[in-house]
Amino acid sequence: MTTQELEIKLTELRNLPAETEIVEFKEAKATYDFSKLGKYFSALSNEANLKGKPFAWLVFGIENKHHNIVNTQFRTKRKDLDSLKGEIANKTTNRISFIEIYELHLPEGRVIMFQIPAAPKGFPIAFDGHYYGRDSEELVPLNLEEIERIRAQATTEDWSAAIVPDATIADLDEEAIRVARVNFKNKFPEKAKEVDAWDDITFLNKAKITIKGKITRTAIILIGKEESEHFINPAEAKIRWLLKDSKGNDKDYMIVGCPLLLAVDKVYLKIRNLKYRYIKEGTLFPDEINQYEPYSIREALNNCIAHQDYTKHGRINLIEMEDQLVFTNLGSFIPGNVERVVKDDAPEEHYRNRFLASAMFNLKMVDTAGGGIKKIFNFQRERFFPMPDYDLSGGRVKVTISGKILDLEYARLLAMNKDLSLDEIIILDKVQKKLPISEFEERILKYRKLIEGRRPNFYVSIRVAQKTGQKAAYTKNRAFDKSYYLDLIVKAIKEHGSVNRNDIDELLWKKLPDWMDDKQRKTKITNLLSELRITNRIINDGNDAKPKWILTSSTPRNK
Repeated sequence: MTTQELEIKLTELRNLPAETEIVEFKEAKATYDFSKLGKYFSALSNEANLKGKPFAWLVFGIENKHHNIVNTQFRTKRKDLDSLKGEIANKTTNRISFIEIYELHLPEGRVIMFQIPAAPKGFPIAFDGHYYGRDSEELVPLNLEEIERIRAQATTEDWSAAIVPDATIADLDEEAIRVARVNFKNKFPEKAKEVDAWDDITFLNKAKITIKGKITRTAIILIGKEESEHFINPAEAKIRWLLKDSKGNDKDYMIVGCPLLLAVDKVYLKIRNLKYRYIKEGTLFPDEINQYEPYSIREALNNCIAHQDYTKHGRINLIEMEDQLVFTNLGSFIPGNVERVVKDDAPEEHYRNRFLASAMFNLKMVDTAGGGIKKIFNFQRERFFPMPDYDLSGGRVKVTISGKILDLEYARLLAMNKDLSLDEIIILDKVQKKLPISEFEERILKYRKLIEGRRPNFYVSIRVAQKTGQKAAYTKNRAFDKSYYLDLIVKAIKEHGSVNRNDIDELLWKKLPDWMDDKQRKTKITNLLSELRITNRIINDGNDAKPKWILTSSTPRNK
């Protein structure tokens, strides 16, 4: 939205006689509690869904009674505001976050406008595990009736089961029907003889691709002729494969459409899946292995087809890079949490496209009995490759499968600790990728003595380091005792008579732990100097702008 559009929208909101269930004003003059902000996010998102609105507004810098602008100093740096999107996503269902966070600098003061998306149909939004709503202007837990009303939206209509009135069996691809028969017999070998006796309409009905001989959207997507895609317009049934080089430049591409049953193989054959050669460490690793397990490619691609939100009129994408594959499909991740899916290893209770998912199961394209995602994780584990990454933000599902070892020492850790559970490996994988882990996850790894360090800068523990050859890395990550740094400063002053801040930075910079960023190093050194000054071991013989540190008379000068 442009500044002018935002000002018009703000005026419209301020002219409301009172707050509504989908508009909330807060003064937030200096700061605002993050937990309460998250609760309002959940409440406004759920209320927007229940009111049939596309989004809601939370506005900082405006008082509630008369809607006057009072100026807010909440997160004055833009990067801090933007980071709020990820912070909220980490705590919400399906990692739903703000559509956008707008700043307005008006003559009366600064205003922040949070645009909050409505909860997706069928899925109430929780914050930190709890659902919230509004009772007039009051923030309250979302009541059971409202939760069920939102959840019922998922069962009222199945887009993929709709009949296409003008389509006939002549609009279906003969080769796709033949392959569908083969796959069905492989899935249900006990029915093989029966299948051979069925005509096409009987087979399609039995495989739950058509309904009483009528062509469904599922039939068009999976086995429709290429020219039959217009029957589901404006939805698309297309997969785009894109090959990129190491610099991110496009090298090749292909777009394939109906029938998607055959399109999956066409895309699969485009993927190079080169041999990956391990750095040999004794007999720890095999000489070489395919970058990607074929099952993982097909499962990820078929999941995109099964779970795509076709009402959003977009394509499925597969981007192939030198060492990773990225799959994307539109729509929220219905199970809500990938780690829960892996842990539970059970079929989902709800599907966006139930009819389509059932047909794909019958054609041996997906495993609705559960376990498909977990198998991908286990194939990565067997290779000692990083776990798949799931990005559920932005109204889409993005899955990245790595085709190489990210950290050889991490791979050795997995190889030497065969008793690690998949749950523990997933948490360790976050540590190697420098991703945040929860306090519960931290306790798990520290109980197993796998990591050390303080949040958020964890590193491999000394026990693991000694086993995997990471002794040097461990030493770089672990800070020396504070007395070591203090003694270095005092010794430098003894040797040179005086030192300035640049001298001390140069002395200590590379001796501080590797996990510290520049700001943390600066702060650490400042604190060390303050301690020496407070304990009367050094004094500033210069000024604040150009300090010159010398020893006090009480500090021993013998070397």
